[in-house]
Amino acid sequence: MDDLGYWLVFNRVMGIGPARLRALLQYFGDLRTAWEADEGAWRAAGLDQRTIRNLAEARRRLHPDREREQLERSGAMAFTWEDPAYPLLLRRIPDPPPVLFVRGHLAEADRWALAIVGTRRPTAYGRQATEWFSGELARAGIPIVSGLARGIDAIAHEAALRAGGRTIAVLPCGVDRVYPLEHARLAARILESGALVSELPLGAPAEPGNFPARNRLISGLAVGVLVVEAGAASGALITASHAAEQGREVFAIPGSVFSPASQGTNRLIRDGATPVTSPQELLEALNWSTAAQQVEAQLQLPADPIEARLLEVLSREPQHIDDIARAAGLPVAQVSSALTMMELKGMARHLGAMHYVRGSC
Repeated sequence: MDDLGYWLVFNRVMGIGPARLRALLQYFGDLRTAWEADEGAWRAAGLDQRTIRNLAEARRRLHPDREREQLERSGAMAFTWEDPAYPLLLRRIPDPPPVLFVRGHLAEADRWALAIVGTRRPTAYGRQATEWFSGELARAGIPIVSGLARGIDAIAHEAALRAGGRTIAVLPCGVDRVYPLEHARLAARILESGALVSELPLGAPAEPGNFPARNRLISGLAVGVLVVEAGAASGALITASHAAEQGREVFAIPGSVFSPASQGTNRLIRDGATPVTSPQELLEALNWSTAAQQVEAQLQLPADPIEARLLEVLSREPQHIDDIARAAGLPVAQVSSALTMMELKGMARHLGAMHYVRGSC
């Protein structure tokens, strides 16, 4: 995107969230014009004086080109509201983040992802239940979303990876960091087949205020949320609350009435969450019996030498179709036709502006 740098600088301005950014886009038409406007125009667009001061100060110290260069050096990608590769499920929540930063790769299968969350201090029962559900769901082709936190989150990621599945970690910091730091090795393993995502700019530290907002992204990237164990004041209950507000399914694994770790989970069930006692129950509740077959269909072998050659050229880094054709030694028209078929099979993914990456298979 030619104006990506402007999205990146606005994403760093304190006081400009989704609502104000929409107002600026509506008034100015594009973010470059908004960035270069004067304070009178910002005021006419509806910004208050404090936000105007923040924006003016940001414009003195930030530069769109430098922000974009920093992103490229980091190896991360950024998707905005205007990008067709922006996750469909997340796009549908109230006030989705204007910019989503991604390390690793997104996949078509993420459209039926499930979030698994819970306490940072699980019991043996909670650990066993998480391993069972996450592992079986991952084997059924369901991507697992969680927050890389200690406890249930980390167990869910680990179980999905052991099952050969795909998992996505939503961070309370920039994607060029890892929190908690002790999970750096787990984050590296997630990157091999999944993704680390965040709405926060590169370099942003994990601060207390980031966690509730992070939880809304965990539920926003999934069709449903499974709460395994949660105490009466667990952050997992915030994720469940966001899921309900977003129109997502909320599931909970019943726990002992004598266990403090199950107080919040049992209360969710009392208040209307769907209790589940096996992964199969959850799959049936969401009519996901065909998910594994859909994933399997994406993994079919190349149909001809052209597809095989393009698979050798494609990578996780976006490439323009002209560069792909040049590297493959094939005519652009032939490459375009083949890439269309490869997209249908999940072998390739179009990111917009004729840029492609290797698909999820």
